[in-house]
Amino acid sequence: MAATSGCGDLYSLPPDLTLPPMSDGPPRPGRRVRHQLPAYRNTDIHHSLYLPEHWNKQHRYPLLVEYAGNGGYLNSFGDQCSGMVADSALGYGIGAGRRFLWLCLPFVDVANRLNAITWWGDVSATVAYCKEAVERVCREFHGDSARVFLLGFSRGAIACNYIGLHDDSIAALWRGFVAHSHYDGVRTWPYPGSGRESALERLRRLKRRPSFVTHECSIENTRSYLHASGTEAPFELVALPYRNHTDRWVLRELPERRLLRRWVNRLC
Repeated sequence: MAATSGCGDLYSLPPDLTLPPMSDGPPRPGRRVRHQLPAYRNTDIHHSLYLPEHWNKQHRYPLLVEYAGNGGYLNSFGDQCSGMVADSALGYGIGAGRRFLWLCLPFVDVANRLNAITWWGDVSATVAYCKEAVERVCREFHGDSARVFLLGFSRGAIACNYIGLHDDSIAALWRGFVAHSHYDGVRTWPYPGSGRESALERLRRLKRRPSFVTHECSIENTRSYLHASGTEAPFELVALPYRNHTDRWVLRELPERRLLRRWVNRLC
């Protein structure tokens, strides 16, 4: 995490959005539900799906696909992350419950038949789950396959490239990327393929598509990494003036949230 000297406390600002709870039952407009792929119905492996208010079959909707941070996280500022799909926030902050389908995906732990709370689970299974879930949501709930965005916080921010650019076929799904707090390749982590050489191979699959990348307090480490990589793609790099390692900033009326919403809307 970047140095926090001079950065404010996000929690001094009241939220203007409240995350919808995840419930059981079939998807309906304005509800966030626990959902599964057919192959995983006898396991605890699941995703969450939100249909926007006033959803109907006469329209095609842009799709926000999101990955959560690592679970078990708690710091001295009161920031915490459960690692569960139900607690992801970026997609709701972007859409405020309107206009967008919102899909929060798991990292698939095949051996234990549940969502991995830390890191990737089985990478191949996680990639395959993503591909199938995106295809099914677009087909069954009228998502627009030309307007699919990949979002993530912390572990999920790294996943934008580590999972989302894992191979050419999954890389082809995305219209753009939103990564908050960390970026694949900026530093090494305790899993295979976290080094810069592997990360640069994934980054080459970006192929000039746009990314909106944020970090608490400072974005300069990511800026330096991307500059050194020589990647020719449009990056919007934004430092948040808050010390908090959390995705909850999108639930507040901030200039940075307005900037993010305008960025997504331009691409839609």
